[in-house]
This record gives sequence, structure tokens and C-alpha cells, in this order.
Amino acid sequence: MQYSSVSMEKAISEFSKLPGIGRKSAQRLVFYLLKTQPHEVRSLAEAIIAIKEKIIFCTVCFNITETEPCKICTSETRDRSVICIVEEANDVLAIEKTTKFKGLYHVLGGALSPLEGVGPDDLHIRELLTRLNGTTTEVILATNPNTEGEATALYLEKLIKPLSLKMTRIARGLPVGGALEYADEITLTRALEGRMVI
Repeated sequence: MQYSSVSMEKAISEFSKLPGIGRKSAQRLVFYLLKTQPHEVRSLAEAIIAIKEKIIFCTVCFNITETEPCKICTSETRDRSVICIVEEANDVLAIEKTTKFKGLYHVLGGALSPLEGVGPDDLHIRELLTRLNGTTTEVILATNPNTEGEATALYLEKLIKPLSLKMTRIARGLPVGGALEYADEITLTRALEGRMVI
């Protein structure tokens, strides 16, 4: 259904471009904003504009930041000998929420995906290899446990192995609250391979 308001149609069209937002969800958002106070809508618009104007990518680790280099790269409390390699900046956020990792990060900017035309030159791999100098002792591969993430991890493993650094992979297995009977063979295999002594 098309609305007679050009502004409303444009807003629905723009919201529909967001990932996971279809036309119906976009309509709900627009109707919500219509009921919201003007200063709240203006605040939302300013926050969206600030994302594009103020947030940049750190030239060291390629995480998102408003300062150059980012606060993690310049922190004196981080363990500079360990670098955790992730696919995207939101992966850094997920790991940071645990408060358990105290090293540095390197954001690849994606994963290898020949079907989508993403090759090694499209990722921050060259910059990673430059960072792996004398101060790095361990590299943690924290790519996603899917086909692209596995391919990326294998590719990086081949590049990093000759550097004689300790290389580890984040453990993968069963989620908390999951049942064995519903787990697929690959997940169960990895859970068995990653078992720990108790």
C-alpha cells in the first residue's frame, strides 16, 4: 500500500533498506516516529548523522573509533603480545563484553568469500602481517564458525605459521542450555575436540 504522503513513503523506503527491516517493520517505525516528540526524533537523526561524521576506522587495528589510534591500541593496560583476529568490529564488542580478553585486536573487515568476490586483498591481511613483529607472541583466530570464517582461518594459519608464533583458535561447541540431541555432527565434533581437563 502506498501512502499519499511523499515524506512518509520516503521514510518507509529508507528504513526498508536497513538489514532485517522489511516494509511492514519500516511502516511500524515510521508510525512510531510520528507519535514521538519532535526533539526525540531530532536526537535520533543527529545520532545517525554523528555515526557517519565522527566514527572512523583505527589505522592500526581497523576497529571503529572516534580517536586515532583507538583506545584499545593506545591502552597501557592491554597485553601487547597477544592479538585476537576477528572478522568485524562488532566481534570486538562481543569479546570485550566478556571482560576476559586483555590483549589487542585486528579487524579483518570481513571473511574470504570467493562467491561474493571477497579475496585476501579485500581484507586487512597485509596490515596484520605488518603488525606481527617482534612484540607479538600469540595470535588468536576468532573468525566465525561458518564456511567463510573457517576458510579465512585456514588461510591465515598458512600465512602466520612460518612466523613461529603461538597460534590458538577460540573454542567452539555446544551453547549453554543446548541439548546434545539437537546438535549437529560438526558442532559435537568440535565440542569433543575442544574438551578441557576438569
